[in-house]
Amino acid sequence: MNKNELIAEIAEIADLTKTKAADALDAFITAVGAALAAGEEIRLVGFGTFAVAQRKATEGRNPRTGKPIKIAASKQPKFRAGKQLKEQVNTTAKKKAA
Repeated sequence: MNKNELIAEIAEIADLTKTKAADALDAFITAVGAALAAGEEIRLVGFGTFAVAQRKATEGRNPRTGKPIKIAASKQPKFRAGKQLKEQVNTTAKKKAA
């Protein structure tokens, strides 16, 4: 599913216009990004948790030359699925397999 398909699905489920659904999705994405950039964690009970994980600096290798390179420390966004979302995915997968 791409963004336009997701917008259409949100519009249908929430009985909104596609424009309003697109605005809502864009606002959600902006709010999550801003909160993560500020170092906050977002918990949506039943759905999951968005958080920022710190990656340590490491040493890698250039695949072309084999020379060692330094990989800088960075912050990575992470998502951990909640119990309800996991159950929904597993239930749907079982129905499709049957």
